[in-house]
Amino acid sequence: MDVELFLLGISILFFLSIFAGQAGHKYGIPALLLFLSVGMLCGSDGLGIQFENLQVAQTIGTISLCIILFSGGLDTKISEIKPVVKQGVILATLGVLLTALILGFAIWWILGATMASAGIGLGTSLLLASTMSSTDSASVFSILRSKGLNLKNNLRPMLELESGSNDPMAYILTITLIGILNLETPPNYISAIGMLILQLAIGAVAGFLLGKLAIRLINRLKIANNSLYPILVFTICIFIFSSTYYLKGNAYLAVYISGLVIGNARFAHKRSALSFFDGLAWLSQLLMFLTLGLLVNPHELVPIIVPGLIISFIMIFLARPLSVFVSLLPFTKMHKKDKLFVSWVGLRGAVPIIFAIITLSEGVQHSRLIFNIVFFCTLVSLIVQGTTLANVAKLLGLADKPTKSKTLENFDLEFSDEIKSATSEIRITAEMLSKGNHLMDLPLPEKTLAVMVKRNNKFFIPTGKTILAENDIILIITDDQEALQQTLNDMGIA
Repeated sequence: MDVELFLLGISILFFLSIFAGQAGHKYGIPALLLFLSVGMLCGSDGLGIQFENLQVAQTIGTISLCIILFSGGLDTKISEIKPVVKQGVILATLGVLLTALILGFAIWWILGATMASAGIGLGTSLLLASTMSSTDSASVFSILRSKGLNLKNNLRPMLELESGSNDPMAYILTITLIGILNLETPPNYISAIGMLILQLAIGAVAGFLLGKLAIRLINRLKIANNSLYPILVFTICIFIFSSTYYLKGNAYLAVYISGLVIGNARFAHKRSALSFFDGLAWLSQLLMFLTLGLLVNPHELVPIIVPGLIISFIMIFLARPLSVFVSLLPFTKMHKKDKLFVSWVGLRGAVPIIFAIITLSEGVQHSRLIFNIVFFCTLVSLIVQGTTLANVAKLLGLADKPTKSKTLENFDLEFSDEIKSATSEIRITAEMLSKGNHLMDLPLPEKTLAVMVKRNNKFFIPTGKTILAENDIILIITDDQEALQQTLNDMGIA
């Protein structure tokens, strides 16, 4: 295939995905579900794009997850997760294990009743359950943030902590069971448990230490071209992931923890780096879900619709709630409504599919069936849970009203998160000028400044004596949101 033709095809797929994502945001449909759908529509059973390269799909998935987890860590404030760190860690470990066990035995029974001829044993059922035992960080980060949910009781940081740190447990369970199924000799369970603990420990320590080292490196390097700082942070992310892998630690946990460490520290050009990774994370999600959508053959999903639906609903309504409530038993002060919502945010996404791809590449018996069931259950999870998160939060009384803030359209600037400030744009009307046409005549309250004026696509810094004209756009800044809102109310434009 010509490079130009390949690039043309990729660009068209990206355009379709972006437009679909925009439409999905308008109607409350998760963008990730639409990315998957675009891939499926353009695949072998749709427009006919043939894509069966498991190695490429796994590589794309691995790199994408690395970026998504690092970006999730960068955006998470340690001050927010401190009160819920115990709950998050328990859900990410014990919760994953319980989900795998409950769902595994359920799958064994379901497939035995609906697909007896396939001869699915308990080991294969547990492997299938293990691939789906963790919530997907890409899905959770994307949906929670795109919905703009302001959740009460620190639920959002707890869910993001869980989804960002539970992949290692699911990964190790999956790899261990693949090894058991591919070995003829009985496994050494003590050795497997020891390996699990060691990988998690190395991953956590490596992520923390390399994150601290990265901060020093960024701040000490004097790079003439400021545009290279986000590239430097990206390079650090990839280095931490790959080096932790060769240290025999869990690389996914390492990049998430290093993201937390770096994101909560001061470093040069932090704002541009965060903005860069936000866009890169979305690109990774788009590419990953498109690839996974192209990989599946929709006609192969038809025979597993019935068992897939049963497994999906057991996963959503039984396995996930039981594992959450049992894991959170020590936290008696946590309200039942909080636990119910945590149970509902058990979204599956790219991670289970990537784990299923690993079973395909390892040649595990029934691996294609595992892949198809995992893909189908992921679709059901995104449809059932992903589209109802906001409504369930409101139903349980856990959703705060989002803070309204106007996005700047005429002034392309941002302030550091460390600066407590709020900005807005004011368009001057004839009515405002009737009480005086000087800037000092505007009824701006205390702690509010007019810092810039846009007139006829030209910008200038005003003074109190600046004569204003109709349709001038003024950038105002206050030291808190309440003062800003009061300013707008006083001027009759909010």
